[in-house]
Amino acid sequence: MNTEKVVFAFFIVLALTLNFGFFLGDIDNPDHHNVYELFAAILISVIATVMKFGDRTHVGAVLLATSLVADLQLIFAAMLWGAATHVFEDGMTAATMASIVSLSAGAFLANLTSVILLIVEAVTLRH
Repeated sequence: MNTEKVVFAFFIVLALTLNFGFFLGDIDNPDHHNVYELFAAILISVIATVMKFGDRTHVGAVLLATSLVADLQLIFAAMLWGAATHVFEDGMTAATMASIVSLSAGAFLANLTSVILLIVEAVTLRH
């Protein structure tokens, strides 16, 4: 078993599951979406992105692209959350929360694409 590949797959799947955990719940209810879970999703997603920089294959390029998309979506969601709680006069509204969760949904789809590509690559790999 290749330990490097296990760690690589671990971070890709963890990024997906943390993102899904944040995304799950009523789209406009802030009580269903934890800011610390969003932070953890961003942190793990960035770690997974950094790990993808070494792969020089075509699949590696697509994996990196999907990871960059997920990072951007999650970072924009965090920026919107910060603006809603510290800048906007209205504070966190249902519409703002829905936008944050929608950005997370986009990141979730990007992470799901990464996991599907990882599975396809693993299935087609021959020893």
